[in-house]
Amino acid sequence: MRPHQEETKLVDLGTGSGKKEVKVGTGMTASIRKELMVLLKDYQDIFAWSYQDMPSLSSDIVQHRLHLNPECSSVKQKLRRMKPETSLKIKKRSKETI
Repeated sequence: MRPHQEETKLVDLGTGSGKKEVKVGTGMTASIRKELMVLLKDYQDIFAWSYQDMPSLSSDIVQHRLHLNPECSSVKQKLRRMKPETSLKIKKRSKETI
């Protein structure tokens, strides 16, 4: 069974100098959404918007490690080729997101 997934809307709480984006569910009434937006804007200073906002955050949480056995050699896989039209779609989409 899949968890319930409500559609969301991206909302920017920032005021000019930088983006402070949050996702807000679209399933609530307009009056509740308005109250929520007022609440989020009033308390936006308590949210951490970047890692610099969390100086006491343990690096064990935000750093990833690969524990490799030094006795084992790495495996090189064969290059996987795609259909030319698929490759073009991927290149086009990656340019759009940059």
